[in-house]
Amino acid sequence: MRPVNSVVERYIPSALVFAIVLTFLVAILALLLTDAGPVDVVKGWGEGLSGLLAFMTQMALILLLGHTLANTGPVRRGLASLGGLPRTALQAYLFVFVVAAVASLITWGLGLVVGVLLAVQVARQGREKGLELHFPLLVAAGYSGYVIWHMGYSGSGTLTAATEGSFIAEQLGRTIPISETTFAWWNIVAIIATIVVVGIGLALVAPRAGDRIVELKAEARFGADTAVEDEVVTPADRVDANRVPTLLVGLMLVAYLVIHYAEGGTATLDIVNWTFLALVFLLVRSPLELIGLVKDAASNVGEILLQFPLYAGIMGIMATSGLITVFSDFMVETAGPTTFGLLAFLSAGVVNLFVPSGGGQFAVQGPVMLDAGARLGVDPSVTIMAIAYGDQWTNMIQPFWALPVLAISGLKIRDILGYTMVTLIASGLVFGTTMLLLGLAS
Repeated sequence: MRPVNSVVERYIPSALVFAIVLTFLVAILALLLTDAGPVDVVKGWGEGLSGLLAFMTQMALILLLGHTLANTGPVRRGLASLGGLPRTALQAYLFVFVVAAVASLITWGLGLVVGVLLAVQVARQGREKGLELHFPLLVAAGYSGYVIWHMGYSGSGTLTAATEGSFIAEQLGRTIPISETTFAWWNIVAIIATIVVVGIGLALVAPRAGDRIVELKAEARFGADTAVEDEVVTPADRVDANRVPTLLVGLMLVAYLVIHYAEGGTATLDIVNWTFLALVFLLVRSPLELIGLVKDAASNVGEILLQFPLYAGIMGIMATSGLITVFSDFMVETAGPTTFGLLAFLSAGVVNLFVPSGGGQFAVQGPVMLDAGARLGVDPSVTIMAIAYGDQWTNMIQPFWALPVLAISGLKIRDILGYTMVTLIASGLVFGTTMLLLGLAS
């Protein structure tokens, strides 16, 4: 895997550069493949820049709240307790992977951070028990849990399709409830199969006796390890350090969510965010702690916020120039109803290398695939999940989402990429087979 590591580290630019390159690539394609002129393309791009502002905020909140939740005291103490459970090296690697996978199904922002924080705890406590644990594999196992995030509760595409007034709902003329995507029986089976197959893959590449082991350094410090408590001196400080204000907001959010579901409401992007916001408010000790956690989490959100207007501009070019129809025609001519899901999955995996945000990818690719799928008579829930599978799949070799994991762990992309390549291959077999079987059954 070393040649792959070298290529990624030396030649793959940042996700922001990818978004810029994609903008000009789409603009050139619009000029070459449609009747649009330069003025039309620039105008469509400029008018489209603000097209995803609400969606952009929803995506940023999912990451912000997931990161914040993972760093609350109760969650970190829970991870510390879990860190002592594995008794062997192999159990440690698989345990970190499974816990991170479950956390990713709850919300992707939580899964990213839980995986690496648990890897640190397992490495620390394993060393105390005399276990020789390869820290890069532990971190890679935690990140590998992220490979199923888009099949879970916080999936960008599935929740967007379930949200009234979203660009997907407007295109389809109706919403697609998550009972037909996230909670479809075939998606649940695929989740279980992916965890099993990836777990086997990680077990096969785990270091054996005599292999080189890179252990966690004894002096390593991470995040909250070095946190400093703010001094409480003035009456205002005492209010900021009091639990009551955050507790009251958390309870009110819980009350709203109970009312929402009792009246027949469903999960949408906003409802998912308010669920995690409620948990955050209930678990923090005070507004002061919450402010500190959010400041830390916000550092991971900025680059995403910067990219979304570019994705929206790309959507604007595609919609106003007619390029979306050109791409859709190509998919219809290339694929049939049986192979469409598989080809949509593979193409989504490629697109994700250039548009690593799940929300951004659905904004760019979703309208094209849904239009093509509709013309071939493919169930839109299959199309949505095909894109979701492709998006999460190549995250294993796209370094964008690994950045917070690497920042926390102190590792480099080359340290984990050989292992996440195994995850890519193993999960790809499950995702591709699932799409092919759905096509054959249609």
